[in-house]
Amino acid sequence: MKKKISLSTTQMIMISFLLAILAGSLLLVLPFASADGKSVSYIDALFTATTSVCVTGLVTVSTAHAWSFFGQLVILILIQVGGLGIITILSGLMISFNKKIGLGDRILLQDAFNLNSLSGIVQFLRKVLIGTFIVEGVGALLYMTVFVPEYGVKGIWMSIFNAISAFCNAGMDVIGDDSLCGYVLHPMINFVTSMLIILGGIGYIVWWDVLRVVKNFKKQKLKCFGGLTLHSKIALSATAILLLTGGILFFLFEYHNPETIGGFSLPGKLQAAMFQSVTTRTAGFATVPQQSLSDASAIVSLLLMFIGGSPVGTAGGVKTVTIAVLLISAFAVIRNNEETVLFRRRISKQAVGKAVAVVSISFLIAFVSTVLLAAISGAPALDVMYETFSATATVGLSRNLTGTLNVWGKLVIIVTMYLGRVGPISLVIAFNTKKKKQNIIKNPTEEISIG
Repeated sequence: MKKKISLSTTQMIMISFLLAILAGSLLLVLPFASADGKSVSYIDALFTATTSVCVTGLVTVSTAHAWSFFGQLVILILIQVGGLGIITILSGLMISFNKKIGLGDRILLQDAFNLNSLSGIVQFLRKVLIGTFIVEGVGALLYMTVFVPEYGVKGIWMSIFNAISAFCNAGMDVIGDDSLCGYVLHPMINFVTSMLIILGGIGYIVWWDVLRVVKNFKKQKLKCFGGLTLHSKIALSATAILLLTGGILFFLFEYHNPETIGGFSLPGKLQAAMFQSVTTRTAGFATVPQQSLSDASAIVSLLLMFIGGSPVGTAGGVKTVTIAVLLISAFAVIRNNEETVLFRRRISKQAVGKAVAVVSISFLIAFVSTVLLAAISGAPALDVMYETFSATATVGLSRNLTGTLNVWGKLVIIVTMYLGRVGPISLVIAFNTKKKKQNIIKNPTEEISIG
């Protein structure tokens, strides 16, 4: 008898992303997907499909000029699918056709959204899909106020593409080869893009929690912040701290840099500095040339990229909540406290252990990728680190290194983007197929020296 192949939900999610990438690459390699009617190389088609599904934004060929409308449409669909997740899209289609969501599908959705309970999972899915399309639609309409007067009918497509790309934290656009550098001082473009990035990256759990508090504010007399769940408090606080800190540091480090914001007025400098802080949270749009940033600003960008957005959203990185839990647990050890406490709530040891695993494995992926790319490309170390951290955290910012990569360099980034998108925990669970039995007899403990 043939042995039946059984896949875990995590393995199915990883395979679904891989299949989407392969399908996208086959569509993009078709002659009518390119602007000149000639097939692009398969490695570039594969790279583009990967960066789209993994909502990264690193590109080897121009999104605006290398692809036809069909090619750009394929890219946009891949971005939307990658941002929401293949399982989410398929489940949404089942709901739209009045198909029943079974227990197995609910478990898949639970793992796809990284939720702790199956309760209300279908309703959560509905709200995610409706909320996503509303936010993207409003964003597209606001973009049209700028792009339609400037580009005519073409501005409609540009607005839709940018809105979906920004919300999904993909960082790809069909405006030109310089991202949003031409709109560095444009208030509407900066505001709409920043809001879409933040809303996509803050996480759906925070959305519904904030709406719940606002809705019940008068009825239950809840305190605005105090009525939120611990997850929302951590995500919102960490996001605000990182955005403000990043903006201040970029403002100080680039204040006199003539190649970035040095020639702007004070309001212009503040606007550009804040956008840089926002876009490094895994969005990938650029209003200033990344290769022109000072070394100090580039290093700050590496840290912000690595942290990324918040859980259960469209952003990548190790996530704000993960870093917050890790830092608080470290301070608890320093203070010789047995428990990790945040906002007067105890953090479980399991959550602390998971945070350690996520950060450790993500850093390992970034480190190995950096070493390999440095050996292959021979580019400056800072440029290589910028590229690999951007790929690991699915950001999309580059110091003009992506387009110069050879085939092996592109393969390294492709694998890094994929591993960064599926997540370190998913990676470990997927390969850990053996179920270990609980041992009644435990191994003896022995003290070791740490630090």
